[in-house]
Amino acid sequence: MPVVGLSGIIADSFLQTQGKPMGFTTKQIHAGVTPDPVTGAILTPIYQSTTFVQDSVDQYLSKGYSYSRSGNPTVKALELKIAALENGLSCTCYSTGMAAEQVVFQAALSAGDHAIVSDVAYGGTYRLATKIYSRFGVDFSFVDTANPEAVRAAIRPNTKLIFTETPANPTLKLTPIAAISEIARKHGILHAVDNTFLTPYFQRPLELGANISVHSTTKYFDGHNATTGGAVIVDSKELEEKVRFHQNATGVIMSPFVAWLTLQGTKTLSLRIERQSENAQVVAEFLEKHPKVQQVRYPGLKNFPQHALAKEQASGFGAMLWFEVKGGVKAGKKLMDSVKLCTLAENLGSVETLITHPVTMTHAVMAPAERERVGITDGLVRLSVGLEDVEDLVDDLREALDKL
Repeated sequence: MPVVGLSGIIADSFLQTQGKPMGFTTKQIHAGVTPDPVTGAILTPIYQSTTFVQDSVDQYLSKGYSYSRSGNPTVKALELKIAALENGLSCTCYSTGMAAEQVVFQAALSAGDHAIVSDVAYGGTYRLATKIYSRFGVDFSFVDTANPEAVRAAIRPNTKLIFTETPANPTLKLTPIAAISEIARKHGILHAVDNTFLTPYFQRPLELGANISVHSTTKYFDGHNATTGGAVIVDSKELEEKVRFHQNATGVIMSPFVAWLTLQGTKTLSLRIERQSENAQVVAEFLEKHPKVQQVRYPGLKNFPQHALAKEQASGFGAMLWFEVKGGVKAGKKLMDSVKLCTLAENLGSVETLITHPVTMTHAVMAPAERERVGITDGLVRLSVGLEDVEDLVDDLREALDKL
């Protein structure tokens, strides 16, 4: 579909060339942006303005903008770009990934409704469902969405949303997107997929039948630990109207400066995540053979329980892995305190390799029994592999493991 550029001119040249669709890398550079019509600047300007002057009462919104909470040209450029990368109808961008997820819940759910959520999901998702929306009469079931029959059995007459995270944070359990989307469609239920871990470069949920794809742009779209942001990509005009209404009503829009920074980071998304995934494969294979490591989980390993599904629904395995060292929590903490190149931090997707202890960091909000039930053990160590020379990463982990 043609996309309206910032100048109001139809700018769809990035979608096709010589009658053929353009590739992902070309779109990530050119989609959604046109040279500034006034100066010719190649980078989208930062429209750092709350207010946009109207030509007249009769021509209100003739230029598309009135107040930056309702829409901003710099943010719009990023929304157009991400929509093109996901092959979605439209995208809306938000101040954080959790703000994006919140708008999905708001657009899909009302008091008395029921939602199904992946039993393994980011701790913030669990908190949003159980500590906030449950207070307003929304019921949630945390279900093993890797099992389509379990999802089918969990559906109620008032189920309005299936929210899946795949690969799941932090266990990397996969949900078969096409199968769950088919179940949702047959029951008239929306299916939303958190696609943060793989990005549209490796996985595009809407092409597999999902209605909504959600991202924390804080992660791979930014890639440099510089911003927080979120995105919601939808497959229909009806959903677009709903999410835009809630984006405006709740005031959770992304700021122009964050959008501008994310626009720059997105230009190298494919190059970064491809190299990071190559590094992750090497690191996982090293850890798999180390005598101090009890187990390793990475979709690219042939012994990964869902290796076949990983190859079927995605074009790459991503840069996230987890492992557990022998010796339990004490050994795991010593490892994380001993690494020098891997950085102990609560984020993922950046050019730096980040190491995390989910039980005390990203998933601390979950009850211990619930964590144990879904496989988030006390000794689980999550690794977001970066762009460093992989030999240096292996040496850093080997030195730390040798101290155990």
